[in-house]
Amino acid sequence: MTTFTQLAMPVFERAIGDYHRSDNVDAPIRNPFADDSIENRLYLKCWIDTVQWHLEDLIRDPQIQPEAGMALKRRIDKSNQDRTDLVEQIDSYFRDCYKDVQVLPTATINTESPAWAIDRLSILALKIWHMREQADRRDASEEHRQRCGAKLDVLLEQRTDLSTAIDQLLADIAAGRKYMKVYRQMKMYNDPSTNPVLYRK
Repeated sequence: MTTFTQLAMPVFERAIGDYHRSDNVDAPIRNPFADDSIENRLYLKCWIDTVQWHLEDLIRDPQIQPEAGMALKRRIDKSNQDRTDLVEQIDSYFRDCYKDVQVLPTATINTESPAWAIDRLSILALKIWHMREQADRRDASEEHRQRCGAKLDVLLEQRTDLSTAIDQLLADIAAGRKYMKVYRQMKMYNDPSTNPVLYRK
């Protein structure tokens, strides 16, 4: 039986690979999965993460002009909100999957929801892709490649551990040993009615 992380990881890897065909933060997304599928949401989640990864690289250019930097900062802020919205969509998917589970009287809640753990798995897929790129760089020193290769080994181990933990959490939810809630992030600085800089204007 395929676990959820075994489903998710190839989708993340495909999104990262598709992005790097152009390696352009403005490249249009071409999500290959059906609109109503969880794979579609996972692909979009990882695409957003991948674009944001490269936006974060761009904004750290020491020669960047202030206007361009501010435009990038606002784009990153929007990306963060899109990412949060997507995580909440994925949590809603899990909540629907397990809505008929009889929760045991001894059930406990987890420190984070399944989708926020999946969020970390998507970011980890990006770290692995880029660390492998550094470990294989022919224009870098041998010391650099070895150092990045050692970090890559740690990231791969971390992926195994995180995948195991996620699949165990989902199994526990399915069996009623854990229960989940979906909390909206309620980011106040994005809301013109709760950010004083905005509502005082």
